[in-house]
Amino acid sequence: MGNGGGARWSRLVWPGAPGSRTTRLELFYDLVFVFAFINVTTLTATLLSPANLYRCVLVLALLWWCWTGFARLGNAVRADQGVLPVIGVVTVAATFLLVLSVPSAFADRPGGLNGPLVFAGCYFTIRMAQIAIFGWVDRSAPVQRRRVLLRAMLPLVATVLLVVAGTVPPRLGDRPAAVLLQLGLWTVALLVEYVGGVTLAARRWVVLSAGHWAERHALMVLIALGESIIALGLGPKTGLPLTGPVAVAALLGVLIVAVLWWAYFDTLAYALEQSLHHARDPATRLRLCRDVYTFLHLPLIAGTILFALGLKDLLADAASPETPTWGPPLGGFWVTILFGGVGLYLVSLVGCALVALREVHWPLVVTVVALAVVAPVVAPIPELASLTVLAVLVTAGVAVETFSEDGQRRQVRQLALEEQLAAEAEQSHWRQEHL
Repeated sequence: MGNGGGARWSRLVWPGAPGSRTTRLELFYDLVFVFAFINVTTLTATLLSPANLYRCVLVLALLWWCWTGFARLGNAVRADQGVLPVIGVVTVAATFLLVLSVPSAFADRPGGLNGPLVFAGCYFTIRMAQIAIFGWVDRSAPVQRRRVLLRAMLPLVATVLLVVAGTVPPRLGDRPAAVLLQLGLWTVALLVEYVGGVTLAARRWVVLSAGHWAERHALMVLIALGESIIALGLGPKTGLPLTGPVAVAALLGVLIVAVLWWAYFDTLAYALEQSLHHARDPATRLRLCRDVYTFLHLPLIAGTILFALGLKDLLADAASPETPTWGPPLGGFWVTILFGGVGLYLVSLVGCALVALREVHWPLVVTVVALAVVAPVVAPIPELASLTVLAVLVTAGVAVETFSEDGQRRQVRQLALEEQLAAEAEQSHWRQEHL
């Protein structure tokens, strides 16, 4: 869009710029997702079953779609200028209500508002607010206006499916058919949004600012890792007695979270952003923005949430005086949650590197294979021993990955440092001239 076009509507919506970064309003919006991840974990912990675990994945995927829509919006326009702060506050309020309704999103609970209807209504409000802003930006192009109207049909159809899923299946009772019907309706709603959104909004995936796009997704990874720390600090409840097993479990949990942070933020996050900056071809940038960040960062977040769920349960057993010193056997379900969550995180990192950098990070691949092989073996042993094995495998794998990059790590980090220093120097010069 030209400068003249921007001047005509700058009082309401300001266009984004290639060098823009994350705004404070977007950080404020992300704070809601700290609570969202906690509630998703709580939803799963209330009833430990494969069906409830799939519900957790469905809710997380819809939350992620809401968030990524806001990330695309904040990249196309300035989220802290014009009317966007007001719309942002409304969106934050709707997101917070949506998160509050997560525990009752599938089955209404007595004594309050209808949980499924509140969830569906808030979801519709969030998505339509995002589409309305895109429609305002594209209002001068008839083809784009029609495309916006088509995109608006997607959240409408998804919302109708969510409402039906929250009202019809409960009338059938607790029969397996009712559960399958509800999960099926949610799955179709999810597919409508993801498949339809990718098809109709393809041009919106080519972001203006690669730095903003990469930074927004990296911050969400950081928030998800923070959920693991919160799970360690709170466990199933506040005030865990600081026994020996609790201390050991906490230290091992912090070690694993730190290693997972290192695996993403030490080099790979910089490399992904640099690859996105380097992509000049629109088709290449679209592929990176969509596949690497929107799609592959979702299992990255999901793996972290699953690991946090496993830590929450493990802390509960470690603090209980009725359990053995090293805890009861981990069992097949929880070994899948803990080892599978970490494995999913690492697989996502491998996928990001493969798609964006065209390289295979073999140490991480070997680590994932080792986790899959060892998981059935450690399922019968005490929980703290299993957590120790997990910590050793992940730490060893990421350490080998770090020291086997043959100079590439130093090059990537040096480029990132030079970019940071150049930006700081430019900002300092501007302040000296104008402030």
